Amino acid sequence: MRVSLLRKVPAPSSGLLHRTRSSVSGGFHRRIVESFHGQTDQKPPSSSAAQNTSSAETPQQKPTFQPQQQQQQPLIYPSAPSPHHTSLTTFLAYATRTGLDQSSTVYVGTHFEYTTAAALSPYGFSLRRVGGSSDGGIDLLGVWTLPRPAATRSRTAILTTPLRVLAQCKAIQQPGPHLIRELEGAFASAPAGWRGTNGGVIGALVAERLATKGIREALARSRWPMVFVACSRAGYVEQLMWNRRAEDEGLEGYGVGMKYNASGDARELVLTWKGRNLPLGPKETKG
Repeated sequence: MRVSLLRKVPAPSSGLLHRTRSSVSGGFHRRIVESFHGQTDQKPPSSSAAQNTSSAETPQQKPTFQPQQQQQQPLIYPSAPSPHHTSLTTFLAYATRTGLDQSSTVYVGTHFEYTTAAALSPYGFSLRRVGGSSDGGIDLLGVWTLPRPAATRSRTAILTTPLRVLAQCKAIQQPGPHLIRELEGAFASAPAGWRGTNGGVIGALVAERLATKGIREALARSRWPMVFVACSRAGYVEQLMWNRRAEDEGLEGYGVGMKYNASGDARELVLTWKGRNLPLGPKETKG
């Protein structure tokens, strides 16, 4: 884990640029080379669900992928980078026991990686920390089992095979578009089960801050399937969005919304299917 510290488009007027705690109503439509999902606010019953739209994709060469719905071999994970901890709980105990400096890059980076893995688990992610001296820039590996909607008559195919996920976690104050390029390179250096040539693999960039304009543009331009996640150091997922290539891998029909309580205060970010909220799962606390 390394720690440090889309033509001009008018800023959207809704959830894409706002944290979970904001209360901006309505939806947004963004057209930047490729479309990607951002978060939309869902107010109490009086407000309607926001819809996501896609724009025409600029012709460009893409990686060759096989159909994603295929029989996958069991995934073989690299060895854990440390024998002393496997979760945030055990890491905190280890840090206390050894007197690890909480301002050190090792502490901050490791803490953020474990925090990210736990924070994303309610959305169907199951991630393991693998970062180390020969990690190829990858901090977390795992799968994303998308929540299944209730019985639906939608003509959109629902993904039944978990997506394989390789993630880079950046506990820095202001992420830039160069991080998207770094993540693109990680596809080639990923372990065998997560190589991006056969489809079904998603790259995830996780940062503490919301995506900048440069990040959004780079994400939309990328020919690789990617998601961007803003996760606070306290473990709150504040933004989740993806590009058109990620839709091609199985995210078509899914979106992101905000669930509010009766008083209108933001509670949490949720996944949606055709505009309808999907339930969150439990947060993993294993270790």
